[in-house]
Amino acid sequence: MRPQGAGPIRTTTTVVIGAGHAGLAMSRCLADRAIDHVVLERGEVANSWKTERWDSLRLLTPNWQSRLPGFGYEGEDPDGFRTMPEIIDFLDRYARVISAPVQTDTTVTSVRADDGGYAVRTGRGDWRCSSVVLATGACNIARVPDVAEAVPAGIATLTAMDYRNPEQLEDGGVLIVGASATGTQLADEIQRSGRTVTLAVGEHIRAPRVYRGRDIEWWMDVAGILDERYDEVDDIVRARRVPSLQLAGSPERSTLDLNALTSIGVQLVGRLVGIGDGKAQFSGSLRNQCALSDLKMNRMLDTIDEWATENGLDDEVEAPHRLPPTEVEDSPPLGMDLTGGAINTIIWATGYRPDFSWLEVPVFDRKGQVRHDGGVVDSPGMYLMGMQFLRRRKSALIDGAGDDARDLSDHLAAYLDGRRTGAPN
Repeated sequence: MRPQGAGPIRTTTTVVIGAGHAGLAMSRCLADRAIDHVVLERGEVANSWKTERWDSLRLLTPNWQSRLPGFGYEGEDPDGFRTMPEIIDFLDRYARVISAPVQTDTTVTSVRADDGGYAVRTGRGDWRCSSVVLATGACNIARVPDVAEAVPAGIATLTAMDYRNPEQLEDGGVLIVGASATGTQLADEIQRSGRTVTLAVGEHIRAPRVYRGRDIEWWMDVAGILDERYDEVDDIVRARRVPSLQLAGSPERSTLDLNALTSIGVQLVGRLVGIGDGKAQFSGSLRNQCALSDLKMNRMLDTIDEWATENGLDDEVEAPHRLPPTEVEDSPPLGMDLTGGAINTIIWATGYRPDFSWLEVPVFDRKGQVRHDGGVVDSPGMYLMGMQFLRRRKSALIDGAGDDARDLSDHLAAYLDGRRTGAPN
């Protein structure tokens, strides 16, 4: 029952939830198809970028790769990497340019099926619509392993979403758990701040920032690697769990891998597997994990080399080369006393998960993830945007939102036409 004084129920054809790059891309595509819609945002446009990222973060993709429907980079540094303020300004300008119908400071509290459509309840009134786009992103809640409950008292813990800069940390050693793009960047920054960093390394994907004179993202773009579709891979479930590349955007366009970290004094250990009696236990698979990562990287570079040869680029770019293998000490530590003062802070760089606690439609699988086929959710008229490998390998990138939004808005328009004509969906 609606509370008294909640105001009239407003109606629109489509409600888009989330005003990040994915929601804005979908808004532009819906407008191109003259589909009436509203974009509901809990905070401001680009809210996650404004409130949940560390100060020095730069985009992992070059400026030229920030492409949204009808909008792209027009500056003089296409191979540079946007800073946080520049990312926020980019998305703010996009929202203004496309006149996106965004309602800010509007938190969605529930979405329910309602009379062949959906009822969307917010803290500022309710909406009724024929279709819904879930564009709140994949990084709403930091994943923290259960082992965190055993961290001894006196050690400060925070997630990558909480971290802003080294000055907020206690003096002394820092244990960073997770060595994908986030963990490696934090390890580099914190080690350079004068604190001693230990990095617990699990599954990760190593990559050079620049290969054969071109940015690695340029190669993956032109070779079609980023455009690989979800229905073209053998195991899409596993593909969606692949960690992000160990990349960092920097003015120097330098490669930030484990070798770069050990060269400045970062201590590498294996994956954190447990904490007991104040002692951390690490897996003995560090060497194997690093060898596997090197193997995957070289396979990707082989694919790039083959494409370059087939397309006559060998004479236009530098010759093929390979990075030295990841260096791992002979006997990496398998344990660490967390009570002796060597570690004063633990940062969990162990990934993120979406938050659909407000979604009251039975579309979740046994693991609590939304069931969908390339973003078409298992509920008529409901769509998903901004998730890892949603429709393409690049789906989670800013550059991937446009193609996904065009595909899904096509499907959405056909669904609405079917409702109007009574044709089966």
